[in-house]
Amino acid sequence: MRRLRAEAARQSRSLSELVEAADRGAPEHSRCRALLLHWRVQPTPWYLTWSIVYEFLRVCTHPRVFRSPWSVPDALRFVDALRESPGLEILVHTERHATVAAEVLGAIPALRGNMLHDAHIATLMREHGVPRIYTRDTDFHRFAFVEVIDPLAPA
Repeated sequence: MRRLRAEAARQSRSLSELVEAADRGAPEHSRCRALLLHWRVQPTPWYLTWSIVYEFLRVCTHPRVFRSPWSVPDALRFVDALRESPGLEILVHTERHATVAAEVLGAIPALRGNMLHDAHIATLMREHGVPRIYTRDTDFHRFAFVEVIDPLAPA
């Protein structure tokens, strides 16, 4: 994996845009697909986590969740195409992960259940100095150190 670059434009993406870009029947499919196509060709850094990738695989192959579920090979081809993006990097745990996770988890006393998935993403973002996430998931507002931007909100 390439070394992380220290650029001001560091930004993460979340599951919601990936799923809507992949699901042709989704209400925001066209807009999310256009965003994803733009992100795929930009040279500036943008980030995903492996947990987002696996959650994408879970959702888009699940017959009760995805309108027309994909096969695992089709879903992996989509992920592989993303991984070829010049600016994409996958955030991974560092030697500081346990310490940063304890800080993030300790800052939100009522954190539990599904929010722990978001806390994992937020922890990786903090670990790598990624200050903002483009997502439609409003739960990320709970993390004071994360700037949340809805990529489909009017400018």
